[in-house]
Amino acid sequence: MIELRQVSKRFGHQLAVDAIDLTCPKGQTQVLIGTSGCGKSTLLRMMVGLVTPDSGSVLFEGEPLDELTLDSVRQRIGYMIQEGGLFPHLTVRENIAIVPRYLRWQPSESDVRIKELLELTQLPIALLDRYPRQLSGGQRQRVSLMRALMLDPDVMLLDEPLGDLDPMIRAELQQDLRIIFRELGKTVVLVTHDLAEAGFLADRVTLLSHGKIVQQGDFSELIANPVDEFAAKFVQAQRPVFA
Repeated sequence: MIELRQVSKRFGHQLAVDAIDLTCPKGQTQVLIGTSGCGKSTLLRMMVGLVTPDSGSVLFEGEPLDELTLDSVRQRIGYMIQEGGLFPHLTVRENIAIVPRYLRWQPSESDVRIKELLELTQLPIALLDRYPRQLSGGQRQRVSLMRALMLDPDVMLLDEPLGDLDPMIRAELQQDLRIIFRELGKTVVLVTHDLAEAGFLADRVTLLSHGKIVQQGDFSELIANPVDEFAAKFVQAQRPVFA
């Protein structure tokens, strides 16, 4: 569905991504994992066209992502960032419907879609006319997920969507995300630094360090057979509290 070919990116003197090849198969959940600054969020932003690689190419269903295709491709991608990125001056309903309003949907069309997504995400209808500041962290993330799903996109890109939530809410939302991913059959790319979250959600895991891919494949293979010292240390550093 999405393919990166030898993509590289520098920010000033910092090499964020170093000649990476990456394939995201259709209908699977690909999790990008690694320490802070390893390049995982930059890769995600390349996939949605917010960052342009200095070299290499990004392909969406085999076609290059460029100025000619970017607008149409973005309508097929749902993008969810850390802390949700909700507009504080808009109500929940207005946040969810912001892109359909730009695309000139009829209000009745938006209302039908919002009703579907309320059921899918288990968000109470009573919250639609509240503002983000009036919601809990978990509720804000459900609203952000609804906004990302509003156009029924083929691809979901999620950048540490659960990073700032407390453990119990995070576990609940992880369960809900896994159910939603499987029910909808979307192609998903999710960024996290949490190994347990990667194992719970991923069909395929890609471990990065200093802008390069260290290891990729099944989560069980990463745990059982880390390919080098960094991969082994990364796994060991996130060992369970209870052995």
